[in-house]
Amino acid sequence: MGDKTGFLKHPTRITPTRRPVPVRLRDWKEVYEDLPDETLRTQASRCMDCGIPFCHQGCPLGNLIPEWNDLVYKDDWREAIDRLHATNNFPEFTGKLCPAPCEAACVLGISQDPVTIKQVEAEIIDHAWDNGWVTPVRADVQTGRTVAVVGSGPAGLAAAQQLTRAGHTVTVFERDDRLGGLLRYGIPEFKMEKRHLDRRLEQMRAEGTTFRTGVTVGVDITAEQLRADFDAVVLAGGSTDPRDLPVQGRGLAGIHQAMEYLPLANRVQEGDLAETPISAAGKHVVIIGGGDTGADCLGTALRQGAASVHQIEIMPRPPQSRADSTPWPTYPLMYRVSSAHEEGGERLFAASTTEFVGVDGAVTALRGHQVEFRDGRFEPVAGSEFELPCELVLLAMGFVGPERPGLLTDLGVELDARGNVARTDRFATSVDGVFVAGDMGRGQSLIVWAIAEGRAAAAAVDAHLMGETALPAPITASAVALR
Repeated sequence: MGDKTGFLKHPTRITPTRRPVPVRLRDWKEVYEDLPDETLRTQASRCMDCGIPFCHQGCPLGNLIPEWNDLVYKDDWREAIDRLHATNNFPEFTGKLCPAPCEAACVLGISQDPVTIKQVEAEIIDHAWDNGWVTPVRADVQTGRTVAVVGSGPAGLAAAQQLTRAGHTVTVFERDDRLGGLLRYGIPEFKMEKRHLDRRLEQMRAEGTTFRTGVTVGVDITAEQLRADFDAVVLAGGSTDPRDLPVQGRGLAGIHQAMEYLPLANRVQEGDLAETPISAAGKHVVIIGGGDTGADCLGTALRQGAASVHQIEIMPRPPQSRADSTPWPTYPLMYRVSSAHEEGGERLFAASTTEFVGVDGAVTALRGHQVEFRDGRFEPVAGSEFELPCELVLLAMGFVGPERPGLLTDLGVELDARGNVARTDRFATSVDGVFVAGDMGRGQSLIVWAIAEGRAAAAAVDAHLMGETALPAPITASAVALR
């Protein structure tokens, strides 16, 4: 470490300022203002000379966090991006979207606020793009082997880039009209502007990866054709079957899944639509689900001009600081306020929906009650019934697994007890030559896990095709199950 006493000299954690709420609600640009380089270097100097850097344990990618913190402190940004890219294909994605389990595991976090690891990561890659240091990495030798990657989310893109760089001929199939999966149509522009995704895709094209959009594998290309045309297949289609809420009134108009709502808002920003057919403008909105997707719906609804927004979460409100049930270095259960929560709306905890009420076939209200957890289940609290007016309801309760009819059925891959694609320790499915990475095998999870699995699956595919591999494998499937 360049400054072993930096954490003593600079005990205060400083993060970027968010643009004023009234200003950012007028546009769809990212909410954070720039952090001066000197401030960031000071923050990087807070990284201690830990005997055991637990941030490595917290990061599924095994990012070399102390190394690039030290390099930033020393103003060596070029070497910092090399160390960052050694473990992470897409630090611009994780630097904006990852909840930073590395920071939860930071040793400094035991007694002080942890190092601003996520922001240092984001600034390193921004410097790299600004200075032209992110260039195509082309394979020295072509192997003549072909690989199909199904899905262009973070897992699929990571696997494709690694395999292309290993010299294989890689084709990525995406059923949407644009690449990126949830990065493109699930993440609102105010969380990550799509220019970050587009320039990384251009790098991948220049490296030799082929992309085919508007292709539904299992329909436009059969499973039999896929296996006949490619030496190996990587399934990276994600967990896309949304959890529903089968209560009375669910069939009323105005009730939508979050992933029906969010992509349309993104398509407006892409220029495909003048306005979205599912808009919160002037409406009372209720969002069911307290996670990141619910917060994305909240920020989107507020920008569309909702009259009011309520976000309902069945779990009780978390404590203000780390709960005893999640001690260091685990990811803490605690109350969090995202940029969208800061912008408006009301959050209801320990609440459950009982029915939707409508007039002329359209939803007009939600009825529910407070709950408490007793004997392993949520029980209603007597006398706690409530009713919320709403003309738009957004279901953001997560996903139950990958879509089974079609490709998975036709391939004949086995599923695990949770309905995800079963895999071995090396990400191989029950079908020879077919591998799985990301949410399709793991279940709904974080972007950092998707990238780590994509990298690990690529190493497994390379070894399958060539008998050995030099590609790094940050995790195994069994390790994934334990973390």
